[in-house]
Amino acid sequence: MDVLSIARWQFAIVTVYHFFFVPITLGMSVSIAIMETIYAKTGREEYRKMAKFWGKLFLINFAIGVATGIVQEFQFGMSWSEYSRFMGDIFGAPLAIEALLAFYMESTFIGVWIFTWDKFSPKGHAALAWLVALGSNLSAIWILTANSFMQEPVGYTLANGRAEMVDFFALISNPHLWMQFPHVFFSGITQAGFFMMGISAWHMLKKTEKIEPFKMSMRFGAKAGLIGIILVTFIGHFQAQHMVEHQPMKMAAGEAHWNTENPAALSIFSIPDQENHKNSVDITIPNMLSFLAYDSFEGEVKGLNDLQKEYEQKYGPGDYIPDVTGSYISFRIMIGAGLLMLIIAVLVYVQSRKKEFECNPFGLKVIFYSIFLPTIAISTGWIFTEVARQPWLVFGLMKTSDGISKAVSVAEAWITLIGFTLLYAVLIVFTVQLWKKYAKKDMDDDYEPLNSSKA
Repeated sequence: MDVLSIARWQFAIVTVYHFFFVPITLGMSVSIAIMETIYAKTGREEYRKMAKFWGKLFLINFAIGVATGIVQEFQFGMSWSEYSRFMGDIFGAPLAIEALLAFYMESTFIGVWIFTWDKFSPKGHAALAWLVALGSNLSAIWILTANSFMQEPVGYTLANGRAEMVDFFALISNPHLWMQFPHVFFSGITQAGFFMMGISAWHMLKKTEKIEPFKMSMRFGAKAGLIGIILVTFIGHFQAQHMVEHQPMKMAAGEAHWNTENPAALSIFSIPDQENHKNSVDITIPNMLSFLAYDSFEGEVKGLNDLQKEYEQKYGPGDYIPDVTGSYISFRIMIGAGLLMLIIAVLVYVQSRKKEFECNPFGLKVIFYSIFLPTIAISTGWIFTEVARQPWLVFGLMKTSDGISKAVSVAEAWITLIGFTLLYAVLIVFTVQLWKKYAKKDMDDDYEPLNSSKA
């Protein structure tokens, strides 16, 4: 393996590791804020118990998310210095705002939130929870602002061999960003819902003594999971339509769609043959890809072969077709996991609305293991997003092969790849152990009702 291959593996592993925790932070911060708001409005102590219990797991997740995220910053100077030189003027601005504004805001209010349960009124403490949630999701917006430029560059000019920002408003109003952020946000809501459902199912299966708060958490998680997955699916449809227009090669790779068609058929099962630019097996539904792309059974969807010719004319000689097999499989796993989540969320939500909410042991085990489905869907979704953009690092402006550091040797690249992978593996084991320790506990109820006269 050369330095480029090793550096790509390193960045992929570090990023996927980090993103195991990001959606839970986004979704749990909002869920806890809602629980505290309900408590502040109704005075129902169960919601305070729930907020404190899930808050502990949220804090563990937040801490490991910060630890794994910091390493990502170093990669831009270590393995991708040419990318940093080319993109620094644009990429640096949203990352700096994320660190100095959103992350500091989130971290500060998390600290205040942790230590003021008995010092603020319920409404005041709920306000702190909302400020934490706001900070968390503002962080996501600024990170996605940088990523969206890589997918769909806007507001820039090329000068002195670099991309320089000329329109900050164009950067933050990038259409790709406002397709991507809602998808990430509601993915977080979905993951938080399934996280709560899975742990609550474990307690119901073990017949925990103080079970009612966990039944309430199951109901809460089912609602969050159902709302989240429905909106993720809805927004994903519009993302796909945007992709057809602005990143047609990515959509064609995700569908293993080699030749331009009007109307275009949707692949149900295909085995791509990238060497011969065709599918060795191809089972399709006629007209359906056009319908998904244009809400009409008529409409041209460009194929990989024709797009390759267009890109050669526009960008010069080269292979512009990404890894079709990897793109196709990751896209299908994402969609399959999403459909499973939708089915499970609907069934659990319907069951949870019954006055006597009970599930059989098999159903509870299914709910428990479904805790992994959002992680699978989100990880494969990001793999598809990045793999299907290749060979571009910044679409249309910089190829991945041009962004690698020139001074890094193969040995140095291997050392950092192995080191980061082992470090992150240890951190994940440590995190899972902490989650298990605190998730097995009963919800805390050893407190006195808050005095509403406190500030």
